[in-house]
Amino acid sequence: MKDYIIIHELDNVAVVLREHKEGEVVAGVKLLQPIPRAHKVALKEIKAGENIIKYGCPIGHATKDIKVGEHVHTHNVATNLDDVITYKYEPNYPPVLGYKSDRTVDLYKRYNGKFGARNELWIIQTVGCISGNAHRIIEEFKKRYDTSKIDGVYTFNHPFGCSQMGGDLELTKTLLVDMALHPNAGGVLVLGLGCEENQMPAFKEALKGKYDENRMRFLVSQDVDDEVEEGVKLLKELYDNMKDDKRTKQPLSALTIGLKCGGSDGMSGITANPLLGRLSDFLAINGATTALGEVPEMFGAEQLLMARAKDEATFNEIVELINDFKIYFKNHHQVIYDNPSPGNKAGGITTLEDKSLGCTQKGGASKVNGVVKMGGIIKNKGLNLVTTPGNDLVACTTLACAGCQVVLFTTGRGTPFGTFVPTMKIATNTDLATKKANWIDYNAGDLVDKKDMDQLLEDFIDLVCDVASGKKKALNEVNEFREISIFKDGVVL
Repeated sequence: MKDYIIIHELDNVAVVLREHKEGEVVAGVKLLQPIPRAHKVALKEIKAGENIIKYGCPIGHATKDIKVGEHVHTHNVATNLDDVITYKYEPNYPPVLGYKSDRTVDLYKRYNGKFGARNELWIIQTVGCISGNAHRIIEEFKKRYDTSKIDGVYTFNHPFGCSQMGGDLELTKTLLVDMALHPNAGGVLVLGLGCEENQMPAFKEALKGKYDENRMRFLVSQDVDDEVEEGVKLLKELYDNMKDDKRTKQPLSALTIGLKCGGSDGMSGITANPLLGRLSDFLAINGATTALGEVPEMFGAEQLLMARAKDEATFNEIVELINDFKIYFKNHHQVIYDNPSPGNKAGGITTLEDKSLGCTQKGGASKVNGVVKMGGIIKNKGLNLVTTPGNDLVACTTLACAGCQVVLFTTGRGTPFGTFVPTMKIATNTDLATKKANWIDYNAGDLVDKKDMDQLLEDFIDLVCDVASGKKKALNEVNEFREISIFKDGVVL
């Protein structure tokens, strides 16, 4: 196993790949303190005010003089980020690695030409008040009927749909409508209470002309004597209409994959995130679609993405994406750089720039072909940027609502959750993959242990295709972990 990595020739720090003691020699320098795994050590003397360079880019500046061999982290580094800035269109397209492939995936073709990675029966709740009803309906339905011909019956709790107004309520409705139309669902029962702000007539109007009437039913609980009995009846109708759906072979271009990271560490930008970047480029070359969210975790690296915009109009959309989120922070009297999290820092990430330059590795080197606002559906093939916060549950929910059939989630600290589509966890280090084998679907730590990137990529492509094709389940599915969280930006009535 390697002891360290210098990511870019311009870097003035190295990242250690295992814990080192004071006095050990790493990258040709003698360590002045113990250095935890994935943390940084100074390769040269860095004066107070000088930039710390990692990934070939500044990740902040030294707050005091830093000696050769000294630990470089939050105690002697501060961010350079501050405010909304003006950007200039300066396209720069790096080389993209990848190849054309004749691989196929087995997916469910829907009536509107979209493709699902699962054939599940869902209850979509218009309001949080009826989550108990939704679960009761499913429990009773599964007692009475064999559901083995489909991939499962699920509902997804959330606390919204009432005591909201304006754009906040509209976004809740839009995201729930997106879920109802998702191709991973072969049938959907939209379940409401009756008195909520998210009224069923408006919900149905938002769906008008967009859904297969054989695959969707609606039930307002207050309108019937026994909502459980009525719900079971409607689920049975839907089940009968979807139970004979079959997977068919489709080209890779039928895939839409979400790219997310959470519980990141100093290895994220070295192993797992670059692996997702190579996968994203491979999929783009083969006509598929990928989606990168977490806008606040682009801050400090956004100009690299802007330079890859396919044209000036797309560049302007990226500028709006970034500045709108910065203004959102400022409107709430928050600084734009209040990141990384305590867990990120413990894992070796020092500043938001450090985190962002690692985070955006997931987007590979391809052109940015589209920008999607929150609640919007991805329309462009190739790499897209989607408006989401960094929050894991909200970001994954939003990526899935935008049309992703599977979400790939890199992590250095570990997390068990999954959203309403298969959510594959990719470990940045072997220790995590070994310790939390019940959470982790793939170990990108092998990149520094025993495999090169090309080997890793081929293995990973096989796994992603197998999960999308239903040959394997993501571990969140095995564990029955399926959650959603809807972005909220408004008052509670």
